[in-house]
Amino acid sequence: MAEVKIFSGTNSQYLASMVADQYGKELGKMSIKRFADSEISVAFDESVRGCDVFLVQSTFPNADNIMELLLMIDAARRASAHYVVAVIPYFGYARQDRKDRPRVAVGAKLVANMLTAAGADRIMTLDLHAGQIQGFFDIPVDHLEGTSIFVPYLKARKLDNLLFASPDVGGVARVRKFATHFDADIVICDKHRKKANEIASMQLIGEVEGANVILIDDLIDTGGTMCKAAQLIMDRGAASVRAICTHPVLSHNAHDNIANSVLEELIVADTIPLKQDNPKIKVLSTAELFAKAIGRIRDNGSISTLFINYQHQITF
Repeated sequence: MAEVKIFSGTNSQYLASMVADQYGKELGKMSIKRFADSEISVAFDESVRGCDVFLVQSTFPNADNIMELLLMIDAARRASAHYVVAVIPYFGYARQDRKDRPRVAVGAKLVANMLTAAGADRIMTLDLHAGQIQGFFDIPVDHLEGTSIFVPYLKARKLDNLLFASPDVGGVARVRKFATHFDADIVICDKHRKKANEIASMQLIGEVEGANVILIDDLIDTGGTMCKAAQLIMDRGAASVRAICTHPVLSHNAHDNIANSVLEELIVADTIPLKQDNPKIKVLSTAELFAKAIGRIRDNGSISTLFINYQHQITF
């Protein structure tokens, strides 16, 4: 059986080192250098010939993260790796998954094409913005679910009268998946945008009075939608509002928006490192989940056994 080696790009080493530790391996050694003009050079500092290579790199801003990952895949291929898996905890450009107006790029498909062309044999990721992005790839995609870490955390909080909310109509399926684990109802915030990151109006569909409401989304960017939805829910009589957002993009003044909002807690995963501390943000680790998934791939085991639907529990 091929040896497993885990490597990391520059900005995901904080997570990759924990994944490697959970798996029981040391993080592989590699050199990533930049020339004076910012061109990137990648080299493995140990042999990967005949190995199953797992390359951990989220593609959060800036675009150098994607370029690093592509070069890492190419280097592994040219160094005769047996199998190359791109472990992408946060898959960037996923919001550009369709032509929602004329003459625009479909960024998610472009990134999928580049990863495949670079030589990746398999993709592993967590909570894609849209599950159908898996269909953009002609190679296997392991789409892990954040419910595996968020549901046990919520159950440990022992909150009563729970109600789950979607900040937009498109996230209803995601919210319903959470609600089924608590036998709870859902409500929907129907929003209308003027343009990206700017909300024109928002309406609440459903009753929230007296409930402890949990807003669910795959990512939080500026925090505008989430904070506006939280305020709307509190104005309708909710007892409290919390939010679960897998990927903490948190750009621009997001931290201030969250700190000044009615949110009691924002629960996120560590797929993207926080740029600053925020007492309202609780970060849950995905390291054990990814390490177990790597083990399943190596042993040709079932990835679906890691989903919360199969009663998988991660300890805290």
